[in-house]
Amino acid sequence: MELKRRRCLSCNKYLEGRSDKKFCDVHCKSSYQYQQSKQNPSNFYNRVDNQLKLNRKLLKQYNKSGKSTIRTKTLLDDGFNPNFFTHYWKNKKGEVYLFVYEFGFIKRKERNIEKYVLIQWQDYMEK
Repeated sequence: MELKRRRCLSCNKYLEGRSDKKFCDVHCKSSYQYQQSKQNPSNFYNRVDNQLKLNRKLLKQYNKSGKSTIRTKTLLDDGFNPNFFTHYWKNKKGEVYLFVYEFGFIKRKERNIEKYVLIQWQDYMEK
């Protein structure tokens, strides 16, 4: 009778030892649990944190030069949610830029097309 060999749930290596063993070591167990928690953000903190990370990633991706403009639809289609931001900055004209860490955005309408102007945090903004 052939024994069925079990594999680690994280790295897929063959397991040796106890029959109820699921991971080859503590690193694989930790890695597996971390990946599971990322895929299943069940609590409020995780949902907010994941959305902030996605927003920052998208703002950084579309703002290579320090200031750029992008259609609102493009960002929203990629999963951007403007309701999740970390802070804001008001310029001398009274316009309020919302920031996700060091990347900011403001909504504008140009030629009847809604766009976001993307900027990067500058030292002079702290005053």
